[in-house]
Amino acid sequence: MIREKAVAKEVSQLMIEYGAKLDASVALVKQQCSTEEFEAYRKAVGKIMGYMLLDVMNPLYEKHRDLKPAELD
Repeated sequence: MIREKAVAKEVSQLMIEYGAKLDASVALVKQQCSTEEFEAYRKAVGKIMGYMLLDVMNPLYEKHRDLKPAELD
C-alpha cells in the first residue's frame, strides 16, 4: 500500500470526503426517487463504500495507523 505519508494522508482525506458525498447521494435518491430505485441505488453505493473501506482504507491504515479516524475504530 502507499508508503509515502503525505500521499497516504491525502488519500485518506479524499476517501472520507468521497464517502460523505456518497452518503449524501443516497439521501438525495431516497428523497427524490421511488423506493425501488432507492433500494437499488443504496445497494450499489454500499458496494462502492465496502470496496473503499476494505481495499483502500483498511490497508492504508494498517501502514499508517495514526491516520485512521477515530470514527472508524
